[in-house]
Amino acid sequence: MSDDRRFSWGHININVRNLEQSIAFYRKLGFELFIPGVPYVGLSTDETAQPIPGGAAEALGVEGNTHGRACIMQLDEGFPKIDLTELADQDQAEPLANKDLGLVRICLVTEDLAGEVERLTAEGVEFISAPKEGHMKLADLAVCKDPDGTLIELLQVYLERWAPLLEGN
Repeated sequence: MSDDRRFSWGHININVRNLEQSIAFYRKLGFELFIPGVPYVGLSTDETAQPIPGGAAEALGVEGNTHGRACIMQLDEGFPKIDLTELADQDQAEPLANKDLGLVRICLVTEDLAGEVERLTAEGVEFISAPKEGHMKLADLAVCKDPDGTLIELLQVYLERWAPLLEGN
């Protein structure tokens, strides 16, 4: 049998204002540093922002003289990873909100949502609301913000309640 898969997970990019502050935030969520840079675009976590080489800058759709710093973090040894990129001297817009089009949030799953929200709140993480019960009690959810306002959905799933929805699939 042949594998017709064309793609597999790589990473999700999150542009940040302050790389160290964002690394600290994502460590609170359980991420660890995987690579102290993004070598194929010429960036590292060095204190001084590096220029993004011409071909990489063009492929990414940023100006040719763009400088930055970056790293790749992982939640476990699997995929996707997250790529945190700090671009120097760039006009940046606020991140998208849940009502907007495009990628607006990433989701992380936990077995103790209430406990994690309590822990993260004590560590200064901003939440949109306290944990809420999802539709048909299939999951509980809460959404927090990273230091730049990127939305992170935290989810506790009750798979035993999903059986009726999954019958016939």
